[in-house]
Amino acid sequence: MRKARIAYGGAIHEAIDWEGLLKLDDGRIVEENNVTWLTPIEPRTVFALGLNYADHAAELAFAAPSEPLVFLKGPNTFIGHQAYTRRPADVTYMHYECELAVIIGETARNVKKEDAYKYVKGYSVANDYAIRDYLENYYRPNLRVKNRDTCTPFGPWIVDVKDIADPMNLKLTTHVNNELVQEGTTADMIFDIPSIIAYLSSFMTLSENDVILTGTPKGSVDTVIGDVVVTEVEGIGRLVNTIIGDESFINR
Repeated sequence: MRKARIAYGGAIHEAIDWEGLLKLDDGRIVEENNVTWLTPIEPRTVFALGLNYADHAAELAFAAPSEPLVFLKGPNTFIGHQAYTRRPADVTYMHYECELAVIIGETARNVKKEDAYKYVKGYSVANDYAIRDYLENYYRPNLRVKNRDTCTPFGPWIVDVKDIADPMNLKLTTHVNNELVQEGTTADMIFDIPSIIAYLSSFMTLSENDVILTGTPKGSVDTVIGDVVVTEVEGIGRLVNTIIGDESFINR
């Protein structure tokens, strides 16, 4: 089942995919373009993997890490489907990153790899923009690269874990203005989902609605104001986002 959170008629609703429409938690059925899409859950702690695809590490001229390279993201970075991401006027290079998002479903401590999927609620799509102007060192990325307001579209759906037979064999694509610019597969992750969950839970507690962003394959291209960026993960969803400038952002 594909679930979403939306704003409609002055209220926030849970919704499900209903043959191309949305069925709200009060039973009403509405068109997708008549709602405001929110993130499919309210993210709790968000872990993001850096350099988790060898081809992307090579693209950035970094060696692939020998253990997961993880950083945290703040809540103000996240926006929903069909929303707008600000490109600051002073930056020269800002690119998308199509990622499979893993949503934790229950408290997890010291999880074994073979048990990891028992702790997953579902999957979603994230586009974790990076501002390369602020990259400082190998421990990538620092706060200014990855924690800008509106820099992480997330959604539109959360797909139940039972509905995805093999999350480690899903195609990822990014289109900018209808042109294919990034293509890869989750099969090429350096650290797979069970390994990441086992690693994180070995030294800290994971909780329901914690989110793991699992990294991106190669194909990082600069984006400019007005670009429409579509990131898609096979079987999970298609996430649409538009780049705006400072003036439009301030006036919204």
